[in-house]
Amino acid sequence: MTRVPFTGRLGTFTWRMLATVLGSQALIIFLGALVARGSAIARGDGNGTTLLWAGCGLGMLAIVAAGLMRGPLGLPLGWLVQLLTWASAVIVPAMVGVGLVFTGLWLLCLVKGQQVDAMMAARESGASGPEAAR
Repeated sequence: MTRVPFTGRLGTFTWRMLATVLGSQALIIFLGALVARGSAIARGDGNGTTLLWAGCGLGMLAIVAAGLMRGPLGLPLGWLVQLLTWASAVIVPAMVGVGLVFTGLWLLCLVKGQQVDAMMAARESGASGPEAAR
């Protein structure tokens, strides 16, 4: 069984998959920020602009985490984005669905990506054997 890491460096295939998830998630978070602002305006709250900026900040954090996914900071930031996406459901209840979908994709890509990276490493180490001399 593959463990689910919270820190550390990832294999090439894994970080590419996770960066793709975060990039897609950032787009949806930006749209959620617009929903939060619109809902606040419709209720007559004066914090619509604040909610918009907070949502845009979370979207930018997702993009930064995607960019840093190669290094040791990317994975913890990605987990933070997942946590904050769930927390944003307090303001926009539809973000529960976003959290379900993207946290599920995050976990799937993390587990399967590690399996693919392990298979690729095994294939590369086997290729340096007798067949590589041909």
